[in-house]
Formats: sequence, C-alpha cells, structure tokens
Amino acid sequence: MIGIDRLEFLMPEAISEGIGAEELCSAIEESARLADAPFSRDKVWPILSAYEGGLSADGGVVFSLQAGERAAEIEYSFQVSPGINDPYAHALASGILAETDHPVSTLLSETAALVPTSEYYIDCGIVGGFKKIYANFPHDPQKVSKLADLPSMPRAVGENAEFFARYDLGDVALIGVDYRNKTMNLYFQLPAATAGNLDPKTVLAALRETGMSEPSEEMLAYAGKAYRVYTTLSWDAKEILRIAFAPQPFRGVDQVELPVRLEPRIEQFMRATPRTYGGAPVNVSAAKWSHEHEVLDLSAYYQVSAVHMKTIEAQEGSAS
Repeated sequence: MIGIDRLEFLMPEAISEGIGAEELCSAIEESARLADAPFSRDKVWPILSAYEGGLSADGGVVFSLQAGERAAEIEYSFQVSPGINDPYAHALASGILAETDHPVSTLLSETAALVPTSEYYIDCGIVGGFKKIYANFPHDPQKVSKLADLPSMPRAVGENAEFFARYDLGDVALIGVDYRNKTMNLYFQLPAATAGNLDPKTVLAALRETGMSEPSEEMLAYAGKAYRVYTTLSWDAKEILRIAFAPQPFRGVDQVELPVRLEPRIEQFMRATPRTYGGAPVNVSAAKWSHEHEVLDLSAYYQVSAVHMKTIEAQEGSAS
C-alpha cells in the first residue's frame, strides 16, 4: 500500500544511529490498537529484527490502511539504510522470503543495474508479513521504454507504453516489487504543468480505458489533486491491474478535504498514531481503483526525515 506516494518523504537526510526494532514494533502495535486491527508480533518481529541494523533514526516510517473496510490489515513501511546494499538478498538470508525462479526475484537487481540506487524501502503487513521492496530514484527518473527492456520486467509494461504516453506518464521515479503477489508497481511523477491540477475528465478517461470500476464523483475530483500516479502490473496479464492517484502529503485530518467520510476508528488512527515528531501528524492519501472497486488509501507517518519535514512545512507556508 505504500504505492500512495509516501516514498519521497521516506528518504533520510543522513544516516544516523538507527531506531530500535522493539521501539518500532511497539508503535506498530499501538497503531493497530487505534484502528481496532489485529496485531501479530510473530509476523512483525522477524522482519524488524532482520533489518534492525538498517533502520535509520532519520529515515521515514509510515503506517497505512484503507478507508471503508474493516481493518483486517495495517501495513508498515520503512527505509533501509545503504548499509544493506541488497535488501532482497538480505530477506532471503534472514528466512523471511523464500527463493523462487520467478522473474520477480531478479527485477530489483536489474533495475539497480540500470539506475543505481541506495534508497530502498520495505513494505509489510502486520498480519500478511513481508510484501514488497521499493527502489527509489527520484533524481534520475527513468522512461518506460528503458524499464520495459529489462529481461525480468513484465511484458505488460511495454504493452501499455502507448497508454502511459497518452496520459503524460513518462517519468518513473521508483518501482515496487511485490514478492508475495508476484506483481510490480511503476510510480510516475506528473509534469509540473498538471501535477495537483489534473482534469477529472482525463482521470475518468484513463480509468475507463483501463477497465477500472466506475468512479464516484468525489473520488474522481480528489484524484485530480494528484502529483503522482502509480500503476500495478503483473507477469500474468496484459492489462493494468490497478491505478492510483496520490496528492501531496498533508498535516492533520480535514474531513471536508477528503472524498469519503472516515469511520471513527480510522480517523483516530490518522490523528493519534504514534509519531517521533512534533505538531499535527503528517498524513498521505490516494484514490485507487481496480477492476472491481475504488478505495481510498490512507497513511500516517511515524517518522519523517528532517529534510522532508522542511519540504512539508514549506508547502504549508505557500498554501496559507
């Protein structure tokens, strides 16, 4: 669920002494309690302890859920320091992932060879366990054509190249590799001219062209605020499986600004989830569609890097 564009704000300003796995585990458990969601330490602890040496005190950590459904799962994502050069190999060695001969196993390394990056992020569920690894390269965005040429990349990436071009989805700022579901994500940075101001008619056309569920007017208008768009693809289908539109991160919770009314437990999660910084919580959302339904993804930051907190505060200042 990290696909709702919180990753830019996970990048650390500098690697410093790491946060403790026990501290983070307690914060995850508390976030689950707030949302009335189940918590499984047996699922969470092996992952946190495996990556404890790579947890940065200034790296981003974020907790996520979906509005409108019973909180059967909460996801947590954390940045891994450059001290862990290959987070996939680390997961295999730690026993939290099993080896496979599926091309999902080599996509991350091929991407890193194309565009070197030391910025990796781990995405997990408190019940579902280890899910994804993200490779972030916001300062060196890649074109779809280059990524499509990677041997392990799903053919669906190249087969949808015309769609991406038609909707100005040209710059891929990061990719996500989902080892559990055998899917992958492309995260597109929108051009400055349209970021935050997409025409709802354009969004609607993209949803209908990809066969997504019919959007509500509220969600369609909210999607127009996106500055990033991400898609989910697989090795087993030609079509795009999911598409999401993510606005900029925001401070606090304003029900008027959101496209759905939050249930009390979800609002509590957004307002009161533990955090290591002062002031109102930093939250993120995204309007997301699959072929079956639409949903609002929601996230609350536990930790935000100093450099990106300054970015958020600058955005707040310009909006006031």
